[in-house]
Amino acid sequence: MAAHNFLWSLTKNCFTFGLIGLTVSDRYASIVPVRGSSMSPTFNPTTDSFMGSLSDDHVLMEKFCLQKYKFSHGDVIVFCSPSNHKEKHVKRIIGLPGDWIGTPMTNDVVKVPNGHCWVEGDNPSSSLDSRSFGPIPLGLVKGRVTHILWPPQRVRHVERKNHQNRHSPS
Repeated sequence: MAAHNFLWSLTKNCFTFGLIGLTVSDRYASIVPVRGSSMSPTFNPTTDSFMGSLSDDHVLMEKFCLQKYKFSHGDVIVFCSPSNHKEKHVKRIIGLPGDWIGTPMTNDVVKVPNGHCWVEGDNPSSSLDSRSFGPIPLGLVKGRVTHILWPPQRVRHVERKNHQNRHSPS
């Protein structure tokens, strides 16, 4: 009988903590793996094919910014791919609605439409970003990256980097 009570109590506690964890993850913050080199050197500064996902950076993504879509130039965000909503990308915001963005490779100037943002990777030579697929609808944004949590030697706050020469307000 004592074993039954213990198992029942353990089950209730696990279920309660699971619900709390799910709620926090869904509404407030999540841990997200960053794969690839498109955001290097900010994330994954060294590529280790032997270690694979163990060497990938894992970041804290806060979701409070989604309440009123409060973003700033230089924020690093997680968003769903415009072509495959199951894929998540991590990029830096270069332009916000109404900004004019200069694209260095083509010398074009693009105005970011309302409800969208312009994102680019920190490593432009290996980044699939707004230069390829255009402005991102803000509705695809899942949250803002605030900290690197893994690997332990890289734990730190993620700095906002502005690209002043890349955008001009409308």
